[in-house]
This record gives sequence, structure tokens and C-alpha cells, in this order.
Amino acid sequence: MTTSGAPLRMGVIGIGIIGRRHVQRLLSGAAAAELVAVADTDTEAATAVAAEHGTEAAGSVAELLARPDVDAVVVAVPSGLHAEVAVAALDAGKHVLLEKPIEVTVAGADEIRAAEARSRKTLSVVSQRRFAAENRFLHHAIREGALGRVTAATVEVALWRSQEYFDSGAWRGTWKLDGGGALMNQGVHLVDLALWLLGDVEEVYAHTGLLAHERIEVEDTVTVTARTRDSALLTFLATTTAYGEIPIRMAIMGDGGSVVTESERITHYTSRTHPELPELPEVDQQLAQLTDFVTAVRGGTTPLVTSAQARAAVAFIESVYTSGRTGRPVRPATITAPAER
Repeated sequence: MTTSGAPLRMGVIGIGIIGRRHVQRLLSGAAAAELVAVADTDTEAATAVAAEHGTEAAGSVAELLARPDVDAVVVAVPSGLHAEVAVAALDAGKHVLLEKPIEVTVAGADEIRAAEARSRKTLSVVSQRRFAAENRFLHHAIREGALGRVTAATVEVALWRSQEYFDSGAWRGTWKLDGGGALMNQGVHLVDLALWLLGDVEEVYAHTGLLAHERIEVEDTVTVTARTRDSALLTFLATTTAYGEIPIRMAIMGDGGSVVTESERITHYTSRTHPELPELPEVDQQLAQLTDFVTAVRGGTTPLVTSAQARAAVAFIESVYTSGRTGRPVRPATITAPAER
């Protein structure tokens, strides 16, 4: 717990596209946090980013983690390196805001959770869609019974990624560092959102394919049917083959109401018992999650996105890939030991 009123002192590890966005957000002054230094295995790139933004570049990740003036770090390295870097940060006594997914395997996620438990530091995983006002409203409405018993849901994540996107980095589209394709990389945000809204999944059945790209190891299209532990039925599509991109769409249906969202905007809502749809404000989702993380660190409270929930998303995806390979229904791996703080 950090109780001081001073801004939380943070570092950013990994200064690719996403890492640079975190740098800019920390420098905006909008959250109660300040950027102290950046680090990357490419020290020249780190030095260039630091010079561009008027901050410091550590000579290595280890050097940044050894700094006593860094309270917390954002980890924005390739997904397959999350366990290595996040565990090192937690063991160094740093709070961690970790880019999605928590790791590319359940085993990797469990390594991180074990480090979280022994360090007693705050860990949260980036799942910013939860912070949209529409999704917060839906989470509350479902638990208030506004849709009655939820019976079914559909999620469509139909995006476009060019061949050049995958060719731009040797790690892209690899099992080792990307951990998967359209579902693990692009669809994980909606997996997290679906589990947050609907609850844990009991069983999945999936088809996966590489249909429109070359020279990658992972899928660019996946379809999933699943059953939640409350017996609701879910269908999920994720693809990076939809040229021009279709708005991300989610529909949740119950015996007392239904809702449809497109790109986080509610386009349809009806409820037998809660008919009024309140006015919902615009939310800077990334800033809202950073603020939530800082609040959790300062107060010793639980962040909105926990490691257990992030692990559940990876367990869902891992079971989808297993089903796609075997042609059989699969049960997602359950948590054997919770992290403690």
C-alpha cells in the first residue's frame, strides 16, 4: 500500500506501439502517476523514446527494477515474455500494470500469480473495455436482474490485419511470443468482457483456421460455442480477415430483457423490470484503468481487473485452441490456488 499523496512513480518496460501509448498517458498529467524512466531490450530505442519525451532511459530492465524511485511498472513486452518480466518486477517489490493477456499459457499466468502472492504487491492486467460506461452499466444491470435469466450471448470481433502487420515483427503470429492469433491477440479483450458479464465458462467447442494470411503460425479466424456455469450459451467469433473492419458487436439475451452493443455503444436495450436506460458518459478507458490501478496501489484495495480473472480469460482461450486441434469439447482449466495479498 502506498499512502502518500505524491504521484505514483512509474516506469514503462517495453516501448513498442503500446508501450509508447503508456508513456504518453503517464506524461499527460491526467492520472495521479508520473513517469520516471523507460526500459527496453533495445536500449537505443529506449534512449530515443526517452529523449523524445523528456524522461530517462534505464540501461536495462534489471536496472529499472533496481531503482528505488520506481514504485510500479507498466509491462508492455511481447505476450510470451510477460511471465519473465512481470515475475522479475514483482520480486523486485514493484506493483505491476501488465498488458493483456496476462500470459500466453495458464502455466505462465500461474507463475505470475505465485509471484503476486509472495510479493504482496498490486497486479492488474489491461482490460480497458470493462471501464466503458456502457459495460459498467451492463455488469450492474445483469446482476440486478434487468435481463432476467441470461440465456444466450453472441460476440463478434471482426477486424482486419494486413499481411504487412504480421511481417512487421518476427514475433508476430508466433505461438511462443504472440501466444495465438485473432483470439489471443485481438479477441482477448472481449473474452475478458464476456466472462466478466456472463460468468465462468464450463465447456467450449471451437473451429480455428488460417484463411487469409501467410507465414504465421497462429489462427486468423476462430469460432467458438460455449456453455457458462449458469447454463447460458455463448457464441464467439474472432477474426483478422474482415477487410474494412466491422464494429465489434455483442448481444446478450435473457428471459426478461436483451441488449446489443456495437463498438461499446448500446444500440438496443429492453428490460421488463428496469426499462430506463440512463445517460452514459464518454470514458477514456485506458486512463480509467490507470486511475483504478493507482487507486488500488495507494489504498491496498483490489483493482477491477484481477490476476485470477485475467487467468480465466487465458484458460478460456487455451481451451479453445485445444478444442480446435482435437475436434473435441474442452473444459477450461480451473484455478487451483488463489493469489493472496
